This record gives sequence, structure tokens and C-alpha cells, in this order.
Amino acid sequence: MIPRHRRVTLATLLTLTLSAPLLGAAPAVSVDAAQVAPRVPYGSGLELPSLTGPYPVGRRTLHLVDRNRSDPWVPTAGARELMVTVSYPARSASGSPAAYMTDEEARLLLEARGLGGVVPPERVAGARTHAHVGVRPAPGRFPLVLLSPGFSMPRSTLTSLADDLASRGYVVAAVDHAYESVGTAFPGGRVLTCVACERVDTSREQAAVVRGRARDMSYVISELTTGRHAGALAGAIDLSRIGIGGHSIGGATAAATMAADQRVRAGADLDGDFFLHPAAARLGGRPFMMLGAESTHDPSSRTTDWPEAWKHLNGWKRWLTVDGAEHYSFTDLPYLGEQLGLSDPSVPLSGERGWRITRDYVSAFFDLHLRGISQPLLDGPGVTYPEVAFHQPRPGAR
Repeated sequence: MIPRHRRVTLATLLTLTLSAPLLGAAPAVSVDAAQVAPRVPYGSGLELPSLTGPYPVGRRTLHLVDRNRSDPWVPTAGARELMVTVSYPARSASGSPAAYMTDEEARLLLEARGLGGVVPPERVAGARTHAHVGVRPAPGRFPLVLLSPGFSMPRSTLTSLADDLASRGYVVAAVDHAYESVGTAFPGGRVLTCVACERVDTSREQAAVVRGRARDMSYVISELTTGRHAGALAGAIDLSRIGIGGHSIGGATAAATMAADQRVRAGADLDGDFFLHPAAARLGGRPFMMLGAESTHDPSSRTTDWPEAWKHLNGWKRWLTVDGAEHYSFTDLPYLGEQLGLSDPSVPLSGERGWRITRDYVSAFFDLHLRGISQPLLDGPGVTYPEVAFHQPRPGAR
């Protein structure tokens, strides 16, 4: 169940519109064929933001099976399964266009929001991406960034961020956690739905989700960097430069993963509460950025645990809020919603503006901490984004 302060009105839901286990299988199976956009386009008219980096973007989709763990939501299903979309700097854009999501994933997303029949699923599924399947990675070794989506949201809702980071020279792995999305397509024609949504409501239960996801993310890092299954992708990853980010509960996952896995050097939380305050105290001085909506994550807000988590962060840190944003402003959904004329009039920040803010601050954060490139954008308020406030809730906070 989505936390009460994250449940949305019908107007906000309109914005969202736009937007048997294989135990015998190999631990990592490429399923790229299912992720190619249809040969005959739907003509949906929807398109994700153009890429801003110098690289074309390749796309590879992996099915990972962690046989050392049973699934926490459906133990009888067997091993923990993950679907991972890897976006990476490519040699060329000569491959087949990558799909946004499947028709069935889009249908389940719309129906879960009470919008079945409002927008045809194929319109959402047919949104044009700027990534290509079947292309080789560009020469060189690049930082790795992992992304975890919000609770009940599929990983595809972070596609714009993943692909834009890839165009700037990052390998980006967006992860779907089995039974934690309203609908995720797995190999063999299976579509797993959100069993966890019926069981998670309290902060303690949400903390359990975060702990499980942290284990998922560490497993993904190991699978992508061993070279046994990722092939050419493993050679494209710089093991010394790994970061993580996430939206909503995925943001809490970023902190928890860092606390448990010293390989991760930097983390970013997009409008997500922590649920595990001690995780923030175990980052060992590694940098962490919190970027959220002003209405719910201002230091005076009583709906967030950021003030408590902030006290535990002992390295480079930023607490940024965006005036006029709402919970999903940091995902693809409002950007696509505007193209369908379904924007939420109660949200002052446009989908386009929300996307630019998310893109620029997240990329600046990882450029600074994984590449060592100075980023004045992170030094304090500026004229480019007057909506973004920098908070320093206690004297001496960095």
C-alpha cells in the first residue's frame, strides 16, 4: 500500500497516466528481444525528453535470479527475481529502437490508478525513447549508477533519467523488484503484479521493503561487475565509481544500500522518506543528496523523516526542495502527461520543468562525486532554478 501522505487525487492520477519462476534459468538472462519497440509504431505521439549528453544510448534488459534468497513476498515462487534495464553509452545509434514498456505493463499501471479505458495502454507503451537495442558499448570505462523506483511503480518511470545519464557517460541499471510493481513483465510471458502492495502500510513494513531492496541492489552490482553474465557491459564499468539513486522508497533504498555496501560511493534520494534512520549514520562520510517537493520535505514539515536522517549524515550532503513540485515530479509521468493534455492543474510545476530540475541536479551530483567535476549548481541557490531551495537545518551542517 502506498503511504497515506503519498496517495493522490484523481487529478494527480491523470498525470500518472502519462506516464512459475524460471529456477532452471541462468542467473542472468538477456531478454532484449522483448524490449524492442514494435516494428510498426503505434503513433502514440508521446516522446521522452531528448538526450543532453554526447553519447548515443544503448539498452540491454537482464533477468536476474538470486538463488541465495527466496522471494520475500511469495516464498513458494522460489528464488528472488529482478528485471534490470541497463542503459549505457553506445558506439552508435544504429540498433533497434528500445520500447518504453509493454502493453500489459502499461495496462496494469493505468488500471491501478483507476484510469483503465481513459488512455489506451498502447499509447503509453508506445512512447518514443531515445535508446537502442543491439548496439555495442562505447570504448572506455564509465561510472555505474543504480536506480530504484517508487513503491508500486515500474522501473520504466525512471527511463528519462537513466537514458540521459547514459548519454553523459554513465552505465545505469534501473531495477524492478519482483512483486513490488503494479506490473512487471518477466521471461516466459509472465507478468508479476504488486503482491507487496496489499501487505505494506506501516513504517516497519516499509523499512522491511527497503532492507530487501538494498540486498537486491548489492546483488545487481555483483552481477554487473563480475563479467560472468553482463558480457561487454562488465568491461564498460569502472568498479571504483559506483553511485545509486531512487524515487520515493527507492530513495530510502539508496541510503540503505550505501550503508550495507561499501562499493557504493554516493547516493541520491528523490522525494523519498528514509524509514531507516540508522542507515544514514552508516555512510561513513560518503556524499548523499536529498531532492524533494517543498510541500512535503521542507524542514518544518511534519510529514517527513528527513530532519532526523539529516542529523545522521556526516559527509558532504545537500537538502534541496522544489517549490511547486509533487511526489511524481521527479519521474517521467508528468512530462508524458502534459503531452496527453492531462496535467494536474493543482501542481504548479510543469512536467518539463520538473524533468529539467531532476536531470540537472542529479547529473551534477554524480558528476561531482563520481567524476570529480566541479558543480557550481550544488553550491547554493541560483537564478537558473529559483524554485530550488537549499536547506541547512542546523548550525555547522555541510
